[in-house]
Amino acid sequence: MLCDTLEISLMMENMAGHQPVLKDEVVEVMRISRVPFSQPFRILDCTFGGGGHSLALLEDHPEVQVLALDRDPEAAARADFLMRRFPGRFRFEDMNFGEMEGLEDDQFHGVLMDLGLSSFQLDDAVRGFSFREEADLDMRMDPRIGLSAADFLETASEADLVQAVRNYGEETRWKRVVQAILQARGTDNLRKTTTLATLIVDALGPAPRQGRAQRIHPATRTFQGIRIAVNGELEALERALPVAFSKLTPGGILAVISFHSLEDRIVKRFMRRMAGRPEHGRDNRPQDERIVSGELITRKPIRPSAAEVSRNPRSRSSLLRVLKKLEDRPNA
Repeated sequence: MLCDTLEISLMMENMAGHQPVLKDEVVEVMRISRVPFSQPFRILDCTFGGGGHSLALLEDHPEVQVLALDRDPEAAARADFLMRRFPGRFRFEDMNFGEMEGLEDDQFHGVLMDLGLSSFQLDDAVRGFSFREEADLDMRMDPRIGLSAADFLETASEADLVQAVRNYGEETRWKRVVQAILQARGTDNLRKTTTLATLIVDALGPAPRQGRAQRIHPATRTFQGIRIAVNGELEALERALPVAFSKLTPGGILAVISFHSLEDRIVKRFMRRMAGRPEHGRDNRPQDERIVSGELITRKPIRPSAAEVSRNPRSRSSLLRVLKKLEDRPNA
């Protein structure tokens, strides 16, 4: 028993280093659909990551039950800690949320998606997500399947490279980067994080300042685009949103935290569609063709406070959007 207590204490200290973004805001919005305190309140955490959101939700009330998903095999150890600390209230499934159509559980009162990388992934150099330290260029959220980022760069078609760098990375000078990658094939420059970053810097030169905006590293956007491509992140999100919404009980809450415009655009359009609103400026369908199955709790996304950004700079780009599922009813 003493060993278990010590292990839990050490794990708590380890998890304390992981700062879940918008934690208090997530807990607050999940309370919107809370059933009477005498009944279980079931939440699906689609992106367990460092476990911070699951922990906060479990600590919020003794009737909260959490089922957490994550495709990162290293998340299982952190999940085991919560299973032992909250027996009967927490369960973990080794699963990519993009595949949760095969999950039999439903009737959740809340579903959460935190689309960012966890601190554990970012700070573990060997995972290859960051160019700050030298490591094999991997970037896979689940290293057990698929191509590493290095293999993707060596074998992808030019069109797929353009999609990764221009579309997913939103790099305006994408032609230079794509050509540099193609020319580097067969060398060792696509095998390590630092050599790829140097290749990108050589291709682009210093990042130009835009007014008073802070200069970001020239490799930042390309690394983002490659990571999104390697992990199929946007495709998984598009598959997951309707499934997550279908697994909510009427009155249930869907809360999604995104970190860049590509994710947020998908989330925003889906939620507006569920609320029977135009998805974008060119959506001119008449109202009688829209199905109203949800209510927008956040017309504009919730952003982190200045205090949170100061405490955790990685939270600065996070956006939380919230949708409430309505009772089944005819088109409104």
